[in-house]
Amino acid sequence: MSHEHVSNTKRIWFVFALLSAVTTVEVILGIIKPESLEFNHFLGLNLLNWIFYILTIFKAYYIVWAFMHMEGEKSSLRWSVVSPVIFLVLYLLFILLTEGHYIYGVFKDSTIKWNF
Repeated sequence: MSHEHVSNTKRIWFVFALLSAVTTVEVILGIIKPESLEFNHFLGLNLLNWIFYILTIFKAYYIVWAFMHMEGEKSSLRWSVVSPVIFLVLYLLFILLTEGHYIYGVFKDSTIKWNF
């Protein structure tokens, strides 16, 4: 019984290139901050922030998919790992938006000055 070692060099370079490209897009958008994305709002956030959230979630999912070898697992195991993460991210995003809106309202309508 011999085990054949399969080289995953192409796959590793593809994952590296894909994640690098997504990170490069995030960095470029963070430096340039296009006005069309920064000053248009959707559900309480500007479009630029939504793009950052979506790209970051994509990178996190792809890292789990590629480096934790989830592509070779059964569908039920994949969903048992991914669905709590999706729920947690959506829950944290809800808390962030709700509390951020509340704090903005407190500082906007009161005599307390912005000191940060």
